[in-house]
Amino acid sequence: MPLIKSWVESANAADHPFPLNNLPYGVFSTADTDPRCGVAIGDMILDMQAAEESGLITLADVALFEMPFWNDLMEEGPAVWAALRDRLTALLSDGAADRDRVEPLLVPIDQATLHLPFMVSEYTDFYAGRNHAFNVGTMFRGPENALPPNWLHIPIGYNGRASSVVVSGTGIRRPWGQLKSPDHDLPAFLPCRRFDLELEMGAIVGVASDGPITVKEADDAIFGYVLLNDWSARDIQAWEYQPLGPFQAKATATSISPWIVTKPALEPFRADTPAREFELLDHLRDCGPMLYDIDLTVTLAPEGKPASTIARTNYKEMYYSSAQQLAHHTTSGCPMNVGDLLGSGTISGPTKSERGSLLELSWGGKEPLQLDTGDERSFLLDGDTLTLSGHAQGDGYRIGFGDCSGKVLPALEEPYAR
Repeated sequence: MPLIKSWVESANAADHPFPLNNLPYGVFSTADTDPRCGVAIGDMILDMQAAEESGLITLADVALFEMPFWNDLMEEGPAVWAALRDRLTALLSDGAADRDRVEPLLVPIDQATLHLPFMVSEYTDFYAGRNHAFNVGTMFRGPENALPPNWLHIPIGYNGRASSVVVSGTGIRRPWGQLKSPDHDLPAFLPCRRFDLELEMGAIVGVASDGPITVKEADDAIFGYVLLNDWSARDIQAWEYQPLGPFQAKATATSISPWIVTKPALEPFRADTPAREFELLDHLRDCGPMLYDIDLTVTLAPEGKPASTIARTNYKEMYYSSAQQLAHHTTSGCPMNVGDLLGSGTISGPTKSERGSLLELSWGGKEPLQLDTGDERSFLLDGDTLTLSGHAQGDGYRIGFGDCSGKVLPALEEPYAR
């Protein structure tokens, strides 16, 4: 599919993340407005509340954009999602008849503050990247036992905290936790010493379910995608994870990018999952290309210094797709809600430069990473800013997500001081 030209000229630049082919959904505010839904087009945001109030957008019997989140639209289902995309394309296409009515409703992105784009109902994080799982397993169990016996048959996951999800730009406070030193028998309560990132994609559930659904139904139920950083306290995790898996090590924060890239924008970039050693059971079997060709980059900027690129990889490296993760989530009859967020798991490629966490890049701290600034990193230091970015490359255009950034803030000096 080629570029769809817009009368918003900045949207027609080949390297701009928000062409008319994209139309990502976010929530923004300005000095003069409260938070409200908006659609990015080039270097502008279309004010959806104002567009609805003016009569330019009429999709349902009720107002869908009175509240500063996209959940109300999700609740209307895929037919209304498609109708909105068609209407936005008509309003913003080159030669649109309503340009004079739409233009006053555009706000420059550089004058806007971005907020969480949807209300997160519940959050589940998966461990579904084979290269990451093999690397981590090799560190702790050796290559012959790197993957547990179930890993090649089901997407492994855990239930996280929806309250921990924050929008890009939010500072991330280094957590305290109970740590076990290899030199002592008893644990101590200390600030995390091995704080890490995890490069992930997040899928947003747009259709509720109250029983098992197929992979095809799950794929149809996904509203869109965001970049996701699953901040991880490796030393807290090492002490707590047996026998029930991650808990406080993953509860500090989960950062997401501010724009929801909807599934239709990504359709031209479908990609197959990797070859499998074992055929998946019928309820998880692929029903076509299940992943997307999305280039991903991670940069790290020490306090007051320029950023260094520390990893480049691609979402198509995943072993399980978000649709397969969602389908698996429902097999027990677990209800899924509009606004549920599914983290893909760390996305790592087969080479060292493609590893999506410092745990892998520094091989557990044994091989410190060299930054362009001359600094070394095994794990994150206070003042470090991590930025995830990603895009799918089309014919003369790209589909971008907006950056997913967070700066590591020092731990509280006295967490229980009152």
